[in-house]
Amino acid sequence: MKGILLINLGSPESPKVTDVKKYLTEFLTDKYVIDMPFLLRHFLVRGIIIPKRVRNSAKLYKSIWTEDGSPLIVHSKNLTSKVRLKSERPVALGMRYGNPSIKDAIIELKTKGVSEITVLPLYPQYAMSTTQTVLEKVYEVVNEVAKEMIIKEIDPFYNNSLYINILSESIEKSINLEKTAHLLFSFHGIPERHIKKTDPTKSHCKIDGSCCITASEAHKNCYRHQCFETARLVAEKLNLKEDFYTVAFQSRLGKDPWLQPYTSATIKDFPSKGIDKIAVVTPAFVSDCLETIEEIGMEAKEDFLEAGGKEFHRIPCLNSDNDWADLIVNWAINKA
Repeated sequence: MKGILLINLGSPESPKVTDVKKYLTEFLTDKYVIDMPFLLRHFLVRGIIIPKRVRNSAKLYKSIWTEDGSPLIVHSKNLTSKVRLKSERPVALGMRYGNPSIKDAIIELKTKGVSEITVLPLYPQYAMSTTQTVLEKVYEVVNEVAKEMIIKEIDPFYNNSLYINILSESIEKSINLEKTAHLLFSFHGIPERHIKKTDPTKSHCKIDGSCCITASEAHKNCYRHQCFETARLVAEKLNLKEDFYTVAFQSRLGKDPWLQPYTSATIKDFPSKGIDKIAVVTPAFVSDCLETIEEIGMEAKEDFLEAGGKEFHRIPCLNSDNDWADLIVNWAINKA
């Protein structure tokens, strides 16, 4: 029997400090997230980052928490339910960090008689800190609890025409483009060194503004290229002029160089350029979460208005959109 496994990032069990600490520790000690030697990574995370950030992080999670729990978990579960209804195959949901775990999801599918799973990491663009760590965890767990299970992967879908159509339609449904002065594509940031580490050519990715638009096999693993390509394809679909939209990167951690331009600085600078009405879409995410609801919908909005902006609109993620659920089922069937 064939099954479908959806995997998202994860969330704390609650906004309590103890739960947030547990979640952040698991997340940040992943060697693909903070790519440092084991001892240095654990010292940095457990000795410096967690003590410094955990209480404030707990407050931020509390500000977005719903009666049903974490928005990311709620949206992911709702999406899974829709995919389950639309597909004749067993469907399970796992989180890379926290619960429901990838292990629990694979065991769930195994107990239902599934011998082949189609795995969809819910990340449109490839990155070592998202796609790579998810797939490695899947193979690790399968080797532990279901060695005979066959795994088929759905590739990053940043440039898939059907996904681009759905993303574009979600933007059109959310805002009136004719009355919006500017559209900002805000992608989650990653350290520049991650781009170079995942470059199979070891020479193409220079992050100089030209390598991402020069054809190369490196683009298969290049998060930066894939982000700009997603934005370009959406702009093309919506017939947007080049000066109508901007690409930026949010959620920087630490002092090392991360992908630029930074969303926070870009948003604060818009009003000085005469751009006082903006909409922000976050296509690195398919489910609304802390980074979209709080960081963009609250912090970025406040920064924009304080800088002189007049109108700010956050475009929701695809979440459990019906067309999005249909597309996932379509992918799973075609992959098999």
